[in-house]
Amino acid sequence: MAVKIRLARFGKANAPFYNIVIANARTARNSKPIEVLGTYDPIPKPPPYGQGKPFKDIKLDTARAKYWLGVGAQPSDPVWRLLAMVGLIEPKYSIIQAQRQKTKPTTIDQTKPAEGPRIM
Repeated sequence: MAVKIRLARFGKANAPFYNIVIANARTARNSKPIEVLGTYDPIPKPPPYGQGKPFKDIKLDTARAKYWLGVGAQPSDPVWRLLAMVGLIEPKYSIIQAQRQKTKPTTIDQTKPAEGPRIM
């Protein structure tokens, strides 16, 4: 049984709210999950006392998340990003990796002629 850690959408139109759930990979997005690990509210909340940057609320049971990652549950891309923000796993993509891929030179050695059968 393939198990995934993914987001189940709740809330109303233009006000999403997600549960971070453990679910069978072949079930629908909002079907009954195996377990609910936490919640994620993507709407930025104003900072307390009016100072600082707005924040997005993430509540997560880290012990259960570590357990499910340990037994082989595969996180979806959005959940991977959330777990990386919490510090449970390494980020899949980082700005440094993206910059390295952009600046990696691609050289083609044109000193040797192409080898292969010649047809005359």
